Amino acid sequence: MHIYETGRGNFVQSYERHDGGKGRGESRVELELRHEFYYNIVYRSLENIDSRIDTRYFCTRHSENENASSREIVTFESRISVLSRTLCFFTYYTVIKGEVNPSGPVPIDSVFIYRPDKRLELWRFAFYMFLHAGWLHLLFNLGVQVIVGLPLEMVHGSLRIAAVYMAGVLAGSLGTSVFDAEVYLVGASGGVYALLAAHLANVLLNYNNMEFGIVRLIGIFVIASADVGFAIYDRYAAGEIYAGLPVSYVAHLTGALAGLTIGLLVLKNFEQRLHEQLLWWVALGVYAACTIFAVMYNLMHPNHP
Repeated sequence: MHIYETGRGNFVQSYERHDGGKGRGESRVELELRHEFYYNIVYRSLENIDSRIDTRYFCTRHSENENASSREIVTFESRISVLSRTLCFFTYYTVIKGEVNPSGPVPIDSVFIYRPDKRLELWRFAFYMFLHAGWLHLLFNLGVQVIVGLPLEMVHGSLRIAAVYMAGVLAGSLGTSVFDAEVYLVGASGGVYALLAAHLANVLLNYNNMEFGIVRLIGIFVIASADVGFAIYDRYAAGEIYAGLPVSYVAHLTGALAGLTIGLLVLKNFEQRLHEQLLWWVALGVYAACTIFAVMYNLMHPNHP
């Protein structure tokens, strides 16, 4: 059996059979998936795979595995569950504060926000990702998770994308604690930029073989640059206007670095090529070294700033 055609709404399996030496015929079994919403997302997500080998791997896995559909339902529902929790957190703190604007309010009294004076409460280094400072911040992060994160998760699997995402989240808080230690930190920007950077790296390496590759490259760069610029404005200008508290943009940069070191190789790890295995270990070593440095820095400077 082999896959000879893939489409955004269906894919076709071709089965070859021998008729006792009298000739060879071919039958086609078409699996129509157009009317299922999550299936449309799955096959649209083929655009996120850059090599033909990886595309063939993906199609074969989904055509031969009878449990593939149930797995994709779980993936879709789990992503929606995460987004729903984020919306619930934002709604709760908006009601508590009694206000909402593009860059606030910042829920400084939350037990989840990362605060430099409460670094010993270790859960804050990860759970800050559920909080957001303003509806503009929230909409951008949710949009990237749906448009980029969900298709990548359906192609590469939940564990790989979760690893990239959480690596970016931890890199965001740890990097902020070292390089911008006086600020508070909220939002999923570290994880979101890890996903963007990993996808951007794939586009950079393979845009000649991708449909509208150069357009994607420019689009990702423009959107990311605009968001980082807005974060820098918030850090140095708008903070005093909205809450009097500086909010870091370092998480955007360190999250992107995490995506480049871990995400690129994780997302292309369909075939176990030797040089990719070696590069994977090098990237993991770089990320681990940076993480250990940040942890040790915090342990050695408990009162910093």
